[in-house]
Amino acid sequence: MANPMEDAQRREPYIADGKAAVPWERELVEKLVLAQLREQKAVRRWRIFSRLLWLSIIGAFLWLMFFSEQLRPSVKTPHTAVIEIRGEISAGAEASAENVLASLRAAYDDEAAKAVVLLINSPGGSPVQAGIINDEIVRLRGLHPDKRVYAVVQDLCASAAYYIAASADEIYVDKASLVGSIGVLMDGFGFTGLMEKLGVERRLLTAGEHKGMLDPFSPQDEAERAYIQSMLTEIHTQFIDVVKEGRGDRLKETPETFSGLVWSGQEAVEIGLADGLGSLDQVARELVKAEEVVDYTQRESVGMRLARELGMSMGRGVYEAATAAGMKIR
Repeated sequence: MANPMEDAQRREPYIADGKAAVPWERELVEKLVLAQLREQKAVRRWRIFSRLLWLSIIGAFLWLMFFSEQLRPSVKTPHTAVIEIRGEISAGAEASAENVLASLRAAYDDEAAKAVVLLINSPGGSPVQAGIINDEIVRLRGLHPDKRVYAVVQDLCASAAYYIAASADEIYVDKASLVGSIGVLMDGFGFTGLMEKLGVERRLLTAGEHKGMLDPFSPQDEAERAYIQSMLTEIHTQFIDVVKEGRGDRLKETPETFSGLVWSGQEAVEIGLADGLGSLDQVARELVKAEEVVDYTQRESVGMRLARELGMSMGRGVYEAATAAGMKIR
């Protein structure tokens, strides 16, 4: 027969040193539950931390892509401001008038910038973009006569690049630089003979007598050729005037000066297209007297380039889709 007292003792925790003692099974379960809760909290904390870390990394990456390359320098000590003109000079390129003008204005607005150096390495490009840059440099020089502008040529300063360099107070080159190419060109191809051999007929409809001018699949019209030549001559004359105005009495003009030829840096100095041999560091140290060089070049950020290329890709996709549907977008 069961003893009621023993049953009660089995159901109730016994008393030891004034405290209720918990059976070991229950104590073990509580420890396991508490350990699981602690582990879940740790997992949640790590998940939150890792998400914040990834958000910080992504945010920093986006900031670097879209904004970091557009920041202005914040150097307060006297220094030489450098603006790179590199590669083709054209709208939408790194060496566009928009970017170069923004760089120039930032350099001129900074009182700590004692002079501006145009660091040039370019084969040329658009006479329109070069003309805009040239005009702005002349304007800024007039507003700030104490802040001189130097052009320093690396490998190449030709055509539209020299159009820009001519606006500087002085031009310095390496003895092996290529300088000049003061001329204007427009090129293309003609396929009329090949089309005749292949038996291909060109069907071109226009509204406007000269709308199809310079069409590569049509015979060249002599009157249209003469018109284009007169336009190139006019632009060439503008180029010559800019060079003469910029170089002044330093220019030793010969019949070949404006023929489109290029010269070595040493020869460019001898004929007055450049003022001397010198590098960026030499100009900053010996002429500007401010050895610290600060880059003011406004460069298109990686993000902006990706966005522009994405936009162009989308535009091509729309065009191809419309063309496939029988539409023509021109």
